[in-house]
Amino acid sequence: MDSSALLWIALLMAVAAALYSSVGHGGASAYLAIMALFAVAPETMRPTALALNLVVAGFGTARYALAGKTNWRLLAAFVVTAAPAAFVGGWVSIPPDLYRPLVGLLLWLAALRLFWQPKSLAERPVRMPPLAVALPAGAGLGLLAGLTGTGGGIFLSPLIILFHWEEPRRTSGVAAAFIFINSAAGLAGNVAAVQALPSELPVLAAAVAGGALLGTWLGVDRLPRDRLLQALGLVLAIAGFKLIFT
Repeated sequence: MDSSALLWIALLMAVAAALYSSVGHGGASAYLAIMALFAVAPETMRPTALALNLVVAGFGTARYALAGKTNWRLLAAFVVTAAPAAFVGGWVSIPPDLYRPLVGLLLWLAALRLFWQPKSLAERPVRMPPLAVALPAGAGLGLLAGLTGTGGGIFLSPLIILFHWEEPRRTSGVAAAFIFINSAAGLAGNVAAVQALPSELPVLAAAVAGGALLGTWLGVDRLPRDRLLQALGLVLAIAGFKLIFT
Protein backbone atom coordinates (compact mmCIF):
# COMPACT_ATOMS: atom_id res chain seq x y z
CA MET A 1 0.00 0.00 0.00
CA ASP A 2 1.19 3.56 -0.61
CA SER A 3 2.34 5.81 2.23
CA SER A 4 -0.80 7.99 2.20
CA ALA A 5 -3.13 5.00 2.54
CA LEU A 6 -0.91 3.52 5.24
CA LEU A 7 -1.05 6.76 7.25
CA TRP A 8 -4.85 6.91 7.12
CA ILE A 9 -5.21 3.23 7.97
CA ALA A 10 -2.83 3.60 10.92
CA LEU A 11 -4.65 6.69 12.26
CA LEU A 12 -8.08 5.10 11.96
CA MET A 13 -6.85 1.91 13.60
CA ALA A 14 -5.33 3.90 16.48
CA VAL A 15 -8.71 5.56 17.12
CA ALA A 16 -10.49 2.19 16.90
CA ALA A 17 -7.98 0.61 19.30
CA ALA A 18 -8.56 3.41 21.84
CA LEU A 19 -12.34 2.95 21.72
CA TYR A 20 -12.36 -0.84 21.74
CA SER A 21 -9.65 -1.29 24.37
CA SER A 22 -11.56 0.98 26.77
CA VAL A 23 -14.05 -1.90 27.12
CA GLY A 24 -11.45 -4.68 27.01
CA HIS A 25 -11.79 -5.49 23.31
CA GLY A 26 -9.10 -5.92 20.67
CA GLY A 27 -10.84 -4.08 17.83
CA ALA A 28 -10.56 -6.75 15.12
CA SER A 29 -14.01 -6.01 13.69
CA ALA A 30 -13.03 -2.35 13.25
CA TYR A 31 -9.67 -3.23 11.69
CA LEU A 32 -11.44 -5.48 9.19
CA ALA A 33 -13.82 -2.67 8.25
CA ILE A 34 -10.96 -0.18 7.86
CA MET A 35 -8.98 -2.55 5.65
CA ALA A 36 -12.08 -3.25 3.55
CA LEU A 37 -12.56 0.51 3.11
CA PHE A 38 -9.04 0.78 1.66
CA ALA A 39 -9.42 -2.34 -0.52
CA VAL A 40 -6.79 -4.41 1.29
CA ALA A 41 -6.56 -7.92 -0.17
CA PRO A 42 -9.12 -10.24 1.51
CA GLU A 43 -6.53 -12.94 2.24
CA THR A 44 -4.53 -10.35 4.20
CA MET A 45 -7.38 -8.95 6.26
CA ARG A 46 -8.21 -11.75 8.70
CA PRO A 47 -4.65 -12.64 9.81
CA THR A 48 -3.78 -8.94 10.09
CA ALA A 49 -6.83 -8.28 12.27
CA LEU A 50 -5.98 -11.21 14.52
CA ALA A 51 -2.33 -10.13 14.79
CA LEU A 52 -3.37 -6.60 15.79
CA ASN A 53 -5.83 -8.14 18.26
CA LEU A 54 -2.89 -9.88 19.93
CA VAL A 55 -1.17 -6.53 20.42
CA VAL A 56 -4.19 -4.66 21.82
CA ALA A 57 -5.71 -7.52 23.82
CA GLY A 58 -2.31 -8.51 25.18
CA PHE A 59 -1.79 -4.97 26.42
CA GLY A 60 -5.31 -4.89 27.86
CA THR A 61 -4.90 -8.27 29.54
CA ALA A 62 -1.78 -7.04 31.35
CA ARG A 63 -3.33 -3.71 32.39
CA TYR A 64 -6.56 -5.23 33.77
CA ALA A 65 -4.72 -8.09 35.47
CA LEU A 66 -2.26 -5.76 37.21
CA ALA A 67 -5.20 -3.67 38.41
CA GLY A 68 -6.91 -6.77 39.82
CA LYS A 69 -9.82 -6.44 37.38
CA THR A 70 -9.76 -9.94 35.85
CA ASN A 71 -12.01 -12.76 37.06
CA TRP A 72 -9.74 -15.69 36.13
CA ARG A 73 -12.27 -18.31 37.23
CA LEU A 74 -14.92 -16.88 34.91
CA LEU A 75 -12.38 -16.65 32.08
CA ALA A 76 -11.39 -20.31 32.50
CA ALA A 77 -15.04 -21.42 32.39
CA PHE A 78 -15.36 -20.00 28.87
CA VAL A 79 -11.91 -20.29 27.38
CA VAL A 80 -11.38 -24.02 28.02
CA THR A 81 -13.80 -24.80 25.16
CA ALA A 82 -13.48 -21.51 23.27
CA ALA A 83 -9.79 -21.82 22.35
CA PRO A 84 -10.11 -25.23 20.59
CA ALA A 85 -13.25 -24.00 18.82
CA ALA A 86 -11.44 -20.82 17.68
CA PHE A 87 -8.69 -23.03 16.24
CA VAL A 88 -11.32 -24.93 14.24
CA GLY A 89 -13.04 -21.70 13.20
CA GLY A 90 -9.76 -20.27 11.92
CA TRP A 91 -9.28 -23.38 9.78
CA VAL A 92 -12.84 -23.63 8.40
CA SER A 93 -14.26 -21.34 5.73
CA ILE A 94 -18.04 -20.89 5.33
CA PRO A 95 -20.05 -18.36 3.29
CA PRO A 96 -20.16 -15.18 5.41
CA ASP A 97 -23.73 -14.40 4.38
CA LEU A 98 -24.84 -17.37 6.48
CA TYR A 99 -23.87 -15.83 9.80
CA ARG A 100 -22.99 -12.14 9.38
CA PRO A 101 -26.54 -10.66 9.26
CA LEU A 102 -27.75 -12.75 12.19
CA VAL A 103 -24.74 -11.96 14.39
CA GLY A 104 -24.92 -8.29 13.43
CA LEU A 105 -28.58 -8.05 14.48
CA LEU A 106 -27.82 -9.79 17.78
CA LEU A 107 -25.07 -7.26 18.46
CA TRP A 108 -27.49 -4.40 17.74
CA LEU A 109 -30.04 -5.84 20.18
CA ALA A 110 -27.36 -6.16 22.86
CA ALA A 111 -26.23 -2.57 22.18
CA LEU A 112 -29.80 -1.27 22.65
CA ARG A 113 -30.06 -3.04 26.01
CA LEU A 114 -26.75 -1.57 27.17
CA PHE A 115 -27.90 1.96 26.31
CA TRP A 116 -31.18 1.46 28.19
CA GLN A 117 -30.80 2.18 31.94
CA PRO A 118 -27.05 1.43 32.03
CA LYS A 119 -26.78 2.53 35.67
CA SER A 120 -29.24 -0.10 36.95
CA LEU A 121 -27.67 -2.69 34.66
CA ALA A 122 -24.20 -1.93 36.04
CA GLU A 123 -25.27 -2.17 39.67
CA ARG A 124 -27.01 -5.56 39.63
CA PRO A 125 -25.53 -8.30 41.86
CA VAL A 126 -23.36 -10.77 39.96
CA ARG A 127 -23.13 -14.56 40.04
CA MET A 128 -20.99 -17.21 38.32
CA PRO A 129 -22.64 -19.09 35.44
CA PRO A 130 -22.98 -22.86 35.83
CA LEU A 131 -20.44 -24.87 33.83
CA ALA A 132 -23.33 -26.51 31.94
CA VAL A 133 -23.94 -23.06 30.44
CA ALA A 134 -20.39 -21.64 30.29
CA LEU A 135 -18.71 -24.57 28.50
CA PRO A 136 -21.04 -24.82 25.47
CA ALA A 137 -21.31 -21.02 25.33
CA GLY A 138 -17.51 -20.81 25.24
CA ALA A 139 -17.37 -23.30 22.37
CA GLY A 140 -19.91 -21.33 20.35
CA LEU A 141 -18.17 -18.03 21.02
CA GLY A 142 -14.78 -19.48 20.11
CA LEU A 143 -16.11 -20.87 16.83
CA LEU A 144 -17.57 -17.47 15.96
CA ALA A 145 -14.27 -15.84 16.87
CA GLY A 146 -12.32 -18.05 14.47
CA LEU A 147 -14.87 -17.78 11.66
CA THR A 148 -15.17 -13.99 11.81
CA GLY A 149 -11.48 -13.25 12.33
CA THR A 150 -12.13 -11.61 15.71
CA GLY A 151 -11.17 -12.59 19.24
CA GLY A 152 -14.74 -13.26 20.34
CA GLY A 153 -14.88 -10.60 23.04
CA ILE A 154 -17.46 -8.69 21.02
CA PHE A 155 -19.80 -11.63 21.69
CA LEU A 156 -18.64 -12.52 25.23
CA SER A 157 -18.91 -9.09 26.89
CA PRO A 158 -22.64 -8.50 26.28
CA LEU A 159 -23.39 -12.08 27.30
CA ILE A 160 -21.63 -11.60 30.65
CA ILE A 161 -23.21 -8.19 31.25
CA LEU A 162 -26.77 -9.11 30.25
CA PHE A 163 -26.79 -12.25 32.41
CA HIS A 164 -24.98 -10.36 35.21
CA TRP A 165 -22.15 -12.87 35.55
CA GLU A 166 -19.69 -10.06 36.36
CA GLU A 167 -19.60 -6.27 36.81
CA PRO A 168 -18.60 -4.11 33.80
CA ARG A 169 -14.97 -3.32 34.61
CA ARG A 170 -14.06 -6.90 35.49
CA THR A 171 -15.97 -8.03 32.39
CA SER A 172 -13.51 -5.96 30.36
CA GLY A 173 -10.62 -7.79 32.03
CA VAL A 174 -12.15 -11.18 31.18
CA ALA A 175 -12.86 -10.07 27.60
CA ALA A 176 -9.30 -8.85 27.00
CA ALA A 177 -7.75 -12.16 28.09
CA PHE A 178 -10.41 -14.15 26.19
CA ILE A 179 -9.65 -12.20 23.01
CA PHE A 180 -5.90 -12.66 23.36
CA ILE A 181 -6.19 -16.44 23.75
CA ASN A 182 -8.73 -16.86 20.94
CA SER A 183 -6.78 -14.63 18.55
CA ALA A 184 -3.70 -16.77 19.08
CA ALA A 185 -5.76 -19.94 18.54
CA GLY A 186 -7.41 -18.49 15.41
CA LEU A 187 -4.03 -17.64 13.92
CA ALA A 188 -2.70 -21.10 14.79
CA GLY A 189 -5.69 -22.65 13.05
CA ASN A 190 -4.86 -20.77 9.87
CA VAL A 191 -1.07 -20.85 9.80
CA ALA A 192 -1.01 -20.58 6.01
CA ALA A 193 -2.75 -17.21 6.24
CA VAL A 194 0.07 -15.83 8.39
CA GLN A 195 2.19 -15.78 5.23
CA ALA A 196 -0.17 -13.07 3.92
CA LEU A 197 0.66 -10.65 6.74
CA PRO A 198 1.65 -7.30 5.21
CA SER A 199 5.13 -5.81 5.47
CA GLU A 200 3.48 -2.71 6.99
CA LEU A 201 2.34 -4.72 10.05
CA PRO A 202 4.93 -3.13 12.44
CA VAL A 203 3.55 0.35 11.63
CA LEU A 204 -0.03 -0.79 12.20
CA ALA A 205 0.96 -2.60 15.41
CA ALA A 206 2.60 0.57 16.76
CA ALA A 207 -0.55 2.58 15.92
CA VAL A 208 -2.95 0.24 17.73
CA ALA A 209 -0.56 -0.05 20.69
CA GLY A 210 -0.72 3.73 21.07
CA GLY A 211 -4.50 3.64 20.92
CA ALA A 212 -4.61 0.82 23.47
CA LEU A 213 -2.43 2.83 25.85
CA LEU A 214 -5.11 5.53 25.97
CA GLY A 215 -8.11 3.19 25.87
CA THR A 216 -7.03 0.92 28.70
CA TRP A 217 -6.10 3.94 30.83
CA LEU A 218 -9.71 5.12 30.47
CA GLY A 219 -11.28 1.70 30.92
CA VAL A 220 -9.32 0.43 33.91
CA ASP A 221 -9.74 3.44 36.20
CA ARG A 222 -11.41 6.46 34.62
CA LEU A 223 -14.77 5.59 33.02
CA PRO A 224 -17.75 5.21 35.42
CA ARG A 225 -19.43 1.83 35.16
CA ASP A 226 -22.57 3.10 33.42
CA ARG A 227 -20.47 5.04 30.89
CA LEU A 228 -18.39 1.90 30.37
CA LEU A 229 -21.58 0.05 29.39
CA GLN A 230 -22.54 2.83 26.98
CA ALA A 231 -19.07 2.66 25.44
CA LEU A 232 -19.53 -1.08 25.04
CA GLY A 233 -22.93 -0.45 23.44
CA LEU A 234 -21.30 1.89 20.92
CA VAL A 235 -18.66 -0.74 20.12
CA LEU A 236 -21.37 -3.38 19.59
CA ALA A 237 -23.37 -1.08 17.33
CA ILE A 238 -20.31 -0.37 15.17
CA ALA A 239 -19.40 -4.06 15.01
CA GLY A 240 -22.98 -4.99 14.10
CA PHE A 241 -22.99 -2.43 11.29
CA LYS A 242 -19.71 -3.82 9.99
CA LEU A 243 -20.97 -7.42 10.02
CA ILE A 244 -24.19 -6.60 8.21
CA PHE A 245 -23.02 -4.11 5.61
CA THR A 246 -19.44 -5.13 4.72
